[in-house]
Amino acid sequence: MDHLKRRNFLTAAAGVAALATLTTVDAPAALAATAPHQSCEPDPSTPKHQLRGMWIATVVNIDWPSKPGLSADEQKRELVSLYDTAVERGYNTVVLQVRPTADAFWPSEHEPWSKYLTGTQGKDPGYDPLGFAIEEAHARDLRIHGWFNPHRVSMDTDLDALVPDHPARLHPDWVVAYGPKLYYNPGIPAVTEFNIAAIMDAVTRYDLDGVHFDDYFYPYPVGTQEFPDDDTYATYGADFDDKAEWRRDNINRLVKGLVAAIHEAKPHVQFGVSPFAVWRNIATDPLGSDTTAGAECYDDLYADTRRWLREEWIDYLCPQIYWAEGFAPADYDVLVDWWARQVRESGSHTRLYIGQATYKIGTSTQSPEWIDDPQEMSNHLTKNQEYPEVSGDIFYNASSVVADLLGATSLVTAQHYQRPALQPTMLWLDSRAPAPVVSLHAVGDGNPVTLSWRSFGRPASTFAIYRFDGSSEPRDCDFVDARHLVATVAAGTPSGGTRWTDQTATPGERYTYVVTAVDELGNESRRRATRV
Repeated sequence: MDHLKRRNFLTAAAGVAALATLTTVDAPAALAATAPHQSCEPDPSTPKHQLRGMWIATVVNIDWPSKPGLSADEQKRELVSLYDTAVERGYNTVVLQVRPTADAFWPSEHEPWSKYLTGTQGKDPGYDPLGFAIEEAHARDLRIHGWFNPHRVSMDTDLDALVPDHPARLHPDWVVAYGPKLYYNPGIPAVTEFNIAAIMDAVTRYDLDGVHFDDYFYPYPVGTQEFPDDDTYATYGADFDDKAEWRRDNINRLVKGLVAAIHEAKPHVQFGVSPFAVWRNIATDPLGSDTTAGAECYDDLYADTRRWLREEWIDYLCPQIYWAEGFAPADYDVLVDWWARQVRESGSHTRLYIGQATYKIGTSTQSPEWIDDPQEMSNHLTKNQEYPEVSGDIFYNASSVVADLLGATSLVTAQHYQRPALQPTMLWLDSRAPAPVVSLHAVGDGNPVTLSWRSFGRPASTFAIYRFDGSSEPRDCDFVDARHLVATVAAGTPSGGTRWTDQTATPGERYTYVVTAVDELGNESRRRATRV
């Protein structure tokens, strides 16, 4: 339907009784040219595309399962409860740790079942935790990223405690003891190849939306103890005069190799990293941040995260800015500004999210703000609004989100997440929009109003629902932010019908509803509209 016919339809419809209007109209797929006096500037307080995530840690049963040995049904109920909390808080993404210590939360072809499921490494938990986790996340319109730890083998140094067929037992030359733990040696090329294969086993077999690393590459320094890789450097580092550069190259090869494998197998699956937030201090490097943190990602973990972002090696970067505003050694505001500037100056398409330290609220004595200021975390998100380069936040960890100490996570929801948000787009991965919905109908006299529609063609993962005053026609500019976005609904089968009921409609009021289909990367279809 062309623009003139659409305008005439909506004008005529204004005088029709609310109950009778069941007609569907098209709206443009992208913003059309607008009159000079119109501004399409989005409201930064109601972003339309924003990642809102929650880490769910499984190592040593931090978040889930709450303890090893629970029955399959108990584990399922716990995970569903965490998901439901995420939905209640207004989040749209979960980051689930599925390979905590060279083990697996799925029936891996490469590694044993994790002991954090049953209490015994290698023991089948009686169901497929990753398959269940993905199905339940998607049913709640949550995207799910699999969180993999590449090098940590064990939380202790007893190699013999691993199951006999564990890869570390079969290849003890791959393993080093450092501090209180065992690690795969990142300098051995076979380790990198194995890590990629182990992770790709999950990527190729499951409907993951993303692959996620946190801040563990080479381990954090343990006192003055040197990571024991002199022999490995002598064997594989001949092209490098400096061991630190060789170590960084080892991590670079893992990152680039994994990204290539993921995007070749499933181009829509994104890869992201959540590193320690300080790349380098300015005293170490004039390009670094104005911080005095005791650790530096570039020098201590051998992860050149600034380069990965600026050269667009990864799809998103989520620095763990786990400090309060005004904390002198590493001020939250200083680091957000520094990371946003890396995106802005380089023109990088890599998405920037911020890792938030929910676990410090009401518990950490590092800064007084963590102990007694429920507004601290919400202030972080308000600060982020100053930077269009910041596309969302991920909160660590699930247990602290549930605990809601000081009421701080509820406050974040009340002040920032009252409107839904779609996933940030990643046009370099996929820019194709799903097919628009068809057969959109509305039934009701105000409260409630029930919408129904069908979906065909290129499948959606989500449907976005916008609501407007029925006395005026929605403008293109009304869709640049989430001011009119009232709900998102998980997509079912591609050709299946979908229903949604608006429980907040006011009896006797006229409304125009607009529905779009959205894929897992935030690409949005042409609009369909109906009035009631």
